[in-house]
Amino acid sequence: MIILGLNAYHGDSSACILKDGILLAAVEEERFLRIKHWAGIPTKSIKYCLEEAGISLKDVDYIAINRDPKANLAKKVKFSLLKRPSISLITDRLKNSKKVNNLHETLEKEFGEFNAKIMNIEHHLAHLASSFFVSKYEKAAVVSVDGFGDFVGAMWGIGNKNKIEVKNRVYFPHSLGLLYLAITQLLGFPKYGDEFKVMGLAAYGEPTYYEKMKKMVSWSGYDFKLNLEYFNHHKKLNMTWENGEPITSQVFSKNMEQLLIKKRVSTEEISQDHMNIAASLQKLYETILLEMLNKIHEESNSDNLCFAGGCAMNSLANGKILDNTPFKNIYIQPAAGDAGGAIGAAYYVYNQIFDKKREYILKNPYLGPEFTDNQIKTLLKDTKPKNCRIKYYEDQNSLYYDTAKEISKGHVIGWFQGRMEWGPRALGNRSILGDPRRKDMKEILNLKIKRRESFRPFAPSILSEEVGKYFEQTYPDPFMLKVYKVKEEKRERIPAVVHKDGTGRLQTVSYEINPRYHSLISKFYEITGIPILLNTSFNENEPVVCTPKEALNCFLRTNMDVIILNNFMIKRDPNRNISKTS
Repeated sequence: MIILGLNAYHGDSSACILKDGILLAAVEEERFLRIKHWAGIPTKSIKYCLEEAGISLKDVDYIAINRDPKANLAKKVKFSLLKRPSISLITDRLKNSKKVNNLHETLEKEFGEFNAKIMNIEHHLAHLASSFFVSKYEKAAVVSVDGFGDFVGAMWGIGNKNKIEVKNRVYFPHSLGLLYLAITQLLGFPKYGDEFKVMGLAAYGEPTYYEKMKKMVSWSGYDFKLNLEYFNHHKKLNMTWENGEPITSQVFSKNMEQLLIKKRVSTEEISQDHMNIAASLQKLYETILLEMLNKIHEESNSDNLCFAGGCAMNSLANGKILDNTPFKNIYIQPAAGDAGGAIGAAYYVYNQIFDKKREYILKNPYLGPEFTDNQIKTLLKDTKPKNCRIKYYEDQNSLYYDTAKEISKGHVIGWFQGRMEWGPRALGNRSILGDPRRKDMKEILNLKIKRRESFRPFAPSILSEEVGKYFEQTYPDPFMLKVYKVKEEKRERIPAVVHKDGTGRLQTVSYEINPRYHSLISKFYEITGIPILLNTSFNENEPVVCTPKEALNCFLRTNMDVIILNNFMIKRDPNRNISKTS
C-alpha cells in the first residue's frame, strides 16, 4: 500500500510518502521554493517524494491530507449563530475549505489523471498520529496543542497499539497557540512562525507581568479558555494560506495593549519590559501546559507521552516536562508543527483506518534530498569559486580531523552532508558549525552570516554518551526540541551555546543515527576536550539550504570560512587548486 501524505493550504506545506507503513521521504515545500513557511499545494515536495519512491502519482493508492472541512461541523454552526463573527472570517474559512475539497482537481492539473482516493483527516488527529504511530511506545498519552485546525485548538487521547482514542477537544476560539501568537505580535514580531523569537527573548526577562496575563486565560486540568475581550480572532481573522509566505492578521485587541503594553513597532528597540512580557508569557504557557499534562497522566494511566502540534516546538517548556510531571518518557517527532501533519495523516490512514500493524519508528530525521560527490564535483567545476582552495577527501577520518581543526581555530564552517533534515531544525546535515568555547562566537556568527537578533541563541550538538557531564537532565533529544539546564561548572567552558538563563537547546548525537556528524564531534573532542559543537541552521535569513548550489551560494555571499560539501572541503584561499588526499 502506497500513501502520499500532505499538509496543504496551510503554513509549512509539506509532503511524505509511505510504502507498506515505511516512511521513505518527507520534506517541506519551503526548501524548494525558498520562501519560509510556504503555504499552498506542496507540488515540488510531492514530486520529490514520488521520485524517491520511484513511482508516479498513478501508483499511489491513497492521498491523505491533514484537513477535514466536515469535522466539528455542528460546533462551527453553533459558533456562527451565537458569536456572529465577521463575514470575512466565514468566507475566508469557506474559501480554504473549498480548496481542500477541490484537491483532486488541482493535483490532476499538475500530475495528470490518477486513481488514488483522497482521505481527509481531522487536523489534530493527524497531529496525534504524527507522533504516536511513529514512536516506539505500544501505549501512550497523546497530546496536540497548537493555534487551531478544523475548529480545534487542542486535543488529547490514548494511543494503544495501532489505534488512537480521543478523550477531549478544546474548541475554537480557545487556543494556547493563539495566546502565544497574540503576544508575539504585541512584542513586534509580526511574521508567521516568529514565536520562537519570543522564546529566546524570555531568557532575558523576569515574569513581572504574569499576574496581569492570568486575566487573559483561565484553566483547570486539561481544559482552558481565553478571555476573549483581549483577542480579535473570534471576530475577524484574515489569513493567507496559498502560494507564498502565510500572513495572519492581528489577533490581539486594544484591551491587551491597555493591560500590558503598547504594541512594539518592529524597528523599535527591545526594552526590558518587552523581555519581561516574553518571560511572563513563557511562564504562563508552561504553567497551563504542565497542569494539563499532569491531569492527562492521571487519566491516561501511562508514563509515555507523545506530543505534537505547533506548541510542541516550544523547547523551553518541553525541557521541563519530565521534571514537572510523572511522565517518564516523551516523544516529539522532528516536524512537530503543521508540516508533520503530512506524516500524521498518512499514518492515520494506514494504522487507524486500515488497521495495519505499526512497522516503523521515526528515529532518523534525514528524509529529504541528498546529492552525490559527482554532482558536487560538476557544480564546483561549473561555478569555479574564486579565491578558494578545493580539496577532495577519500579518507573520511582525515576530513573529520581537518574540519574539527578548522573549528577549533575559531573558523565558521558550513557542513552539508547526506539527506536533508525533516523539520525546522538543522541536525548536522545542513548546519553551520562553530567552536562553543568562544564567548564571541555568537557575535561572529551574527556578523558573518546570520544577521539576526542578538538575543537569539545557538544550539549545542553533544555526543549522546557525554550528556550527563554537561547537562542536568540526561534524557536524549536527537531532534533538538528540549532545553535543559547546563551544569553551572560547565557554563564557562561552552559560553557560546549557553543562554542567559544557563540553559541550552541541545541535540544529542549518536553514532547509530548520524555516524558522520558523531565522528566530526568526536574529532573535535579529541582535539579540544569538549564533546560539543555549536550548531545553527545553514541559511542566511532564508529557509535552510537544500541543494549544494544553495549551500555554496550562501558560503560565497557571506563571510563563512570553510564549507564541506559531502567529501569536498572548500576553503577561502588565494591559491586555488584541486587535489586528493587519502
